[in-house]
Amino acid sequence: MATLRHTSGFFVIFILQAVYLANSEPFIGVNYGEVADNLPAPEATAKLLQSTAIEKVRLYGSDPAIIKALANTNIGIMIGAANGDIPAMASDPNFAKNWVGSNVVPFYPASKIILITVGNEVMLSGDQSLMGQLLPAMQNLQSALESAGLGGKIRVSTVHSMAVLKQSEPPSTGSFDPSFGDLMKGLLEFHNSTGSPFPINPYPFFAYQSDPRPETLAFCLFQPNAGRVDSGTNIKYTNMFDAQLDAVRSALDAMGFKGVEIVVAETGWPYKGDPNEVGPSMDNAKAYVGNLISHLRSKVGTPLMPGKSVDTYLFALYDEDLKSGPASERSFGLFKPDLTATFDAGLAKSTQTPSSSTPKTPATPAPEAKKLAWCVPTAGVSDAQLQANLDYACGQGIDCSPIQPGGACFEPNTVASHATYAMNLLYQTSDKNPSNCDFSQTATLSSNDPSYNGCNYPGGST
Repeated sequence: MATLRHTSGFFVIFILQAVYLANSEPFIGVNYGEVADNLPAPEATAKLLQSTAIEKVRLYGSDPAIIKALANTNIGIMIGAANGDIPAMASDPNFAKNWVGSNVVPFYPASKIILITVGNEVMLSGDQSLMGQLLPAMQNLQSALESAGLGGKIRVSTVHSMAVLKQSEPPSTGSFDPSFGDLMKGLLEFHNSTGSPFPINPYPFFAYQSDPRPETLAFCLFQPNAGRVDSGTNIKYTNMFDAQLDAVRSALDAMGFKGVEIVVAETGWPYKGDPNEVGPSMDNAKAYVGNLISHLRSKVGTPLMPGKSVDTYLFALYDEDLKSGPASERSFGLFKPDLTATFDAGLAKSTQTPSSSTPKTPATPAPEAKKLAWCVPTAGVSDAQLQANLDYACGQGIDCSPIQPGGACFEPNTVASHATYAMNLLYQTSDKNPSNCDFSQTATLSSNDPSYNGCNYPGGST
């Protein structure tokens, strides 16, 4: 009997929340690092961002030229106080007031500053003194914002590495490293009382590097895979991103902070690396970023945070050619210094809204007629693989209700029939690129319409 394992519950939740989420769009942010000597002018970058679906930008510092260039663009801005600022900010409230007076007040509200991060991955610095000064620095900065009349308008937080978790697998057992003890509790109490988020840096790329098996790569790239079942909840996870976020959610909940929201401060995949690095490639980077964006836009959410997309800042806007370390560290850029895209990640506004401009004449003659095509499984695919394809497709936010009991396409109740419907629907609702009908080389495009009786399979032109 074919089953949509762990998808029925999702669709019930999705339908119940549809009205609530109708006017709610997840945002896509990007990290704007400056460890480079070839970056475009801030004004050019501001225009580039306005041509994309990127709605927010994270700066690691508070570069006034960039903040000013983003004025009147309605792009949300996350700025940062450096780790080196923490001691003075913690010990001297006037330092915090002066910092706000210099880096926030001259630009707000024309420049839409929404969050200030105090330090970056301080908890993993190993500097006990700095770690102890983090919360007082955040508290003084919060007080400085309130004194400037900006309390509640601009939030204060700090960014963490996934390494703050002692345990993350399975996601339901997620917990913070107990060595952080009262310090972490104090930070979370601050988030809870001020309404500020908990920013975290999940990188499925690093998870793959530590476990470079083909099935792990598919799991990390949001590609069809057998999934991983959380033994504590019996939830099947079909991608690493959701698993990592739910581990953080579990850790927050376990400490009693269910109301603290998560923000993904960084996530990305390098498009090239050194010869001895596992994982970096143009294909992998395009798959991860493109599939992540599709996942966010679907508003499926994660199993523990369904029906909404966690605010996510992609890493990174540009390569930073002056960074040290392996080549991958300098190869995360979504755009080149000449403002062209490194690869098509689906970020251009035209990928969301049909363009009204006249199409350009193709370089090669167009075919005489468009042919309808459907995405179907290839012959000989096992039921196990078809079930994995089915779970994956329905987990991407498409409407799989027709193959649920009572649906027009529920019969015949076989995994092959249900998988075919779901795989085709996912293909048709994408950009109909043949690469979207691959499913780990278990699918192909066919000109034969698989529709039958009252079950209609959407078809698209090739």
